[in-house]
Amino acid sequence: MNQPTQISTTSPTISAVGYDVSPLSEEEVADLAQSLNEEERRVLLNHGTEPAFCGNLIDNKKEGTYVCRLCGLPLFASKAKFESGTGWPSFFQPIDRAHIAFIEDHSHGMTRTEIRCARCGGHLGHVFPDGPPPTRERYCLNSVSMDFIDTGQPLPRKTRADRASERVR
Repeated sequence: MNQPTQISTTSPTISAVGYDVSPLSEEEVADLAQSLNEEERRVLLNHGTEPAFCGNLIDNKKEGTYVCRLCGLPLFASKAKFESGTGWPSFFQPIDRAHIAFIEDHSHGMTRTEIRCARCGGHLGHVFPDGPPPTRERYCLNSVSMDFIDTGQPLPRKTRADRASERVR
């Protein structure tokens, strides 16, 4: 899997909202990937795209948090979700920009910005400059790249980094 170039540090990198976003090792990612089905692997690990209007989170109207399917890092709050008409779940801002890696993407004869989970490098989708106020950004996500956690339910603690950051809070 092509992970974004990250600077290695000896201490964890903690986001403003309190999560360890230090890059996971290839071994940790491989261990987490064992739980993925074929479609999730194709999208998250191989930068694929699920077909439009087919994802299970497009019409989700519940309150809660969208987390990375691979490592459990919180990505988007339901209050930032909007109907874009594109066929994919869309958000106008992440929970914390430090949770998202932004990668210049020149595939398919165009230039766009790919978004990946900052911790595990899993492909999430793309961000475009045509969203609603206040950010004018449209984060266009693959449903298979995320899990949804209802408000009031505990967020997943899938990685050692998550469990370590819990001690920091």
